[in-house]
Amino acid sequence: MSTAPDDHGNGEKLTGAEIGKDAIQSTVEAAASTVGEVATIVTNAVRDVATALGGLATEVFEIREASRRASEDGADVPIPAVEEQLDD
Repeated sequence: MSTAPDDHGNGEKLTGAEIGKDAIQSTVEAAASTVGEVATIVTNAVRDVATALGGLATEVFEIREASRRASEDGADVPIPAVEEQLDD
């Protein structure tokens, strides 16, 4: 990197150190922005997975409860053979 002043056509001269500082600043800003975007994506993905798992757990509880009620309601009723069910 050159340390000679640079003329940007507006009469203002920038040193190599200033140009380097600007380059580092732009790089850090871009990296911070990218990290923020990735964090948002990961946060949304974790939320979506938690929502899906919560929905699954609700379904499992409902199935378990329905199964329990069915076994209580029909505990004395034998399950008909397949052939008997087809005759109806």
